[in-house]
Amino acid sequence: MSDESRPEPPDGALDTAPKRRGKAKRKHTVGRVVLISALVLALITGLSTVYFIRHLNGNIEGVSTDALDEDARPQEVYTGNGEPLDILVMGSDSRDCDGCGIDQEGGGGSDTTILVHLSADRSRAYAVSIPRDSIVNRPEDGCDSPAVTDVIWNAAYSVGGPLCTMRQLEENTGIRVEHFIVVDFASFGSMVDAVGGVPVCVPEDIKDPKHSIFVPKGNPSVLTGDEALDYVRARYVGDLIQQNDISRIRRQQEFIGALVREVLSAGTLTRLDKVVRFLDAATKSLTTDDEFANVTRLGKVAMQLQGIGLDKIKFVTLPTAYYPRDSDFWGRVYWTDQATQIWKLIAEDKELPAKLIGGTSVSAEGPPGSSESPSAGGSSTGTPETSTGTPTGTPTETPTETPTETPTETGTPTSPTTPTETTDPEDKIYGVCA
Repeated sequence: MSDESRPEPPDGALDTAPKRRGKAKRKHTVGRVVLISALVLALITGLSTVYFIRHLNGNIEGVSTDALDEDARPQEVYTGNGEPLDILVMGSDSRDCDGCGIDQEGGGGSDTTILVHLSADRSRAYAVSIPRDSIVNRPEDGCDSPAVTDVIWNAAYSVGGPLCTMRQLEENTGIRVEHFIVVDFASFGSMVDAVGGVPVCVPEDIKDPKHSIFVPKGNPSVLTGDEALDYVRARYVGDLIQQNDISRIRRQQEFIGALVREVLSAGTLTRLDKVVRFLDAATKSLTTDDEFANVTRLGKVAMQLQGIGLDKIKFVTLPTAYYPRDSDFWGRVYWTDQATQIWKLIAEDKELPAKLIGGTSVSAEGPPGSSESPSAGGSSTGTPETSTGTPTGTPTETPTETPTETPTETGTPTSPTTPTETTDPEDKIYGVCA
């Protein structure tokens, strides 16, 4: 609103107006940031809304899904009122940087895969992290290669990019994915720097000299963009190397929650320079499906999120267990019966009960580093190894529910008959605070 059109208050009104009471803490949502920030920029700075949208749209690369076999894709299971939304989020690492190649992989891999589910009534949201070491079946559709069984999850991105990973998830879960988003790790670091760093509680230094990684301990430790990348990608915590990806998933969940809280804080939203830098960094090098390659469309989804508070956004690690030591897949994980239950409930747009996800979930609400206390909830954990990479032995931990067989109708491989029992280690092994 311009100065010319803003009405002047009557004489003495400012002197007689009652003092405002302290405002109660309000619940925020992730999606509202884009919409609110765009309006603030347009109204207060006078920046052209059209120019601003065109600029952000120019940062986003759209990928067509027309080549996918529609008949092979799962149909929507939910038939109630409203429309649930499933968005597959992937983190892409070009590895064109010092210290990259942590997992002895080539460039263009995807070490982070999260299915974000928004309920039809927009009252809750789940972000389910899939361990990169999961052994699954990969379809031909979308992957530009013959279908194959019993392959590691994150190989799909190298084979066929985001479309292959999306179809792999659909084949193994029976969930239809409406949209996908790929966030480049370099842009992720720029997003962190744009808000002036993100505070995270780090119980001890995270060091990996071989890959030039160092994250300082602190409660909290305010991480820069480079430190944040190290924090969410490191395999070494203290003197241990994690055998699988669970420790990194836990740190990623803690950090994403802390980043969301930082973006929604008054220290960011009231600083227009931070808002401009963050939105530019958030959309730069972003790859989505064609329909999502438009900030207007993203803004509409943001408006639908208004009823979801941070306390209703849950990060969940998919429950897994180790293959036995004598298996060809030793060191890899398979999805347990609890994972099958999670996918079924999400497909039906039902709430995930605490008894199913209580030991593996992290809320987006609360101070940095806070989370629900770990318990034996059926998730696998990284088996500590020495720095030479030799496993120290079979995890001696609280057993999870032994899966009998992963349903063949979802396409996942048959589970071994004698799983290695796993449980959650201490938070310090994860590299997070309790």
